[in-house]
Amino acid sequence: MQYRRFGKTNLRLSVFSLGTMRYLASPENAWHTIHKAIVLGINHVETARGYGKSEEYFGEAIAVGLPVKRSQVHITTKIPPTPDADTMRRYIDESLERLKLDYVDCLGIHGLNTWEHFNWVKAKGGCMQAVHEAIADGRVRHVGFSTHAPLEIILAAINTDLFEFVNLHYYYFFQRNAEAIQRAFEKDMGVFIISPADKGGRLYTPPQTLKDLCHPFSPLELNYRFLLSDPRITTLSTGPAHPDELTEPLQVADSEPELTPEERTVFQRLENHQKAVETDKCSQCYACLPCPENINIPEVLRLRNLAVAYDMTDFGQYRYRMFENAGHWFPGMKANRCTECGECLPRCPENLDIPALLQDAHNRLNGSSGRRLWS
Repeated sequence: MQYRRFGKTNLRLSVFSLGTMRYLASPENAWHTIHKAIVLGINHVETARGYGKSEEYFGEAIAVGLPVKRSQVHITTKIPPTPDADTMRRYIDESLERLKLDYVDCLGIHGLNTWEHFNWVKAKGGCMQAVHEAIADGRVRHVGFSTHAPLEIILAAINTDLFEFVNLHYYYFFQRNAEAIQRAFEKDMGVFIISPADKGGRLYTPPQTLKDLCHPFSPLELNYRFLLSDPRITTLSTGPAHPDELTEPLQVADSEPELTPEERTVFQRLENHQKAVETDKCSQCYACLPCPENINIPEVLRLRNLAVAYDMTDFGQYRYRMFENAGHWFPGMKANRCTECGECLPRCPENLDIPALLQDAHNRLNGSSGRRLWS
């Protein structure tokens, strides 16, 4: 296992962190998963107030006993932003009680996703007042934020200088947040990549087309290597449902950071294939926004890109069904809300027929409604 400095926190974290959203089958399963992760070299465990009984199960695992000293395991919990300090004080107390801890190494403001959330953390006497009190009395060592927000909000939050780390989405198949990673690096913030296996493309169950294009590597392995080859990134989340699911991601935990010539060749093959099969590919410039019907046009067309180029239809359907069902975690209306008003058309540098592509995306990707796993 390799370890990297987590920005200005100066913590040295394993390049994989244990996410605890999915180990909730039982307290025993949680304990075995945590135990195996630590034995394999993971020294960072991330939970959250919103992950069902995750904090409680982790607290029970601590009570049974960990295979190393508490000081050798860095623990993060996440709490949503609140409009007032009193609520945040109560939430911090409750999380520490459930975790059976005197302190957490890191507290993440969980889901800083909207301008309203941004204003809450910026407000004098708001939730950050309670966080700073907890830092002053030693119950919290470091503070950061996790986000599913548009890039503009992420950059604004980074620029407040309130935070020491950021958890965000960034993968080979989603590079929109590259500027946020660079800005965080310039601010000496730790960078924690959320859900590279799942949100990165459901790469644990890839379609055959994608597997063939990635040969002799697996798509999941390549995504991990793409991320860990970037020295600005500290750690990646792996969220096993049971201990056995730790095996595949940790196979690359000791790899040299720089991509090999063979890996570079495969990434070029993926890019060339997409260019070859798509003449109506959205370039993800985001110039089409805002949409009067609040359709997240670039994200809809990104999912369509992946379905057309790599047969990643299952992933596209999984994410597309979240529209209109996940609130600020995945905002936007479905593509069939398009009224063909035409406002997006003159903004598109590729001159794409956006209304027609939205309809095609909806036909390919619509299905039964989806919900966030922990909602």
